Amino acid sequence: MAIKPITGMIRRSVVLDLSVALGLGTAAGYAWWYGYHVPSVRHRDAFYQKIEDDRAAALGKQ
Repeated sequence: MAIKPITGMIRRSVVLDLSVALGLGTAAGYAWWYGYHVPSVRHRDAFYQKIEDDRAAALGKQ
């Protein structure tokens, strides 16, 4: 009873695993960057801009 060679199966599964991992990792990275990081930075920048505007207004009134 002969056993079929397994050549190519491991290579295909490794390529598939790597492609799926890189694709999902990239998608998760974009989701985190544009879903959490960018809005957080905008919120922080708006907070500091408001502080600067208040300080400039207070200095302008004196």
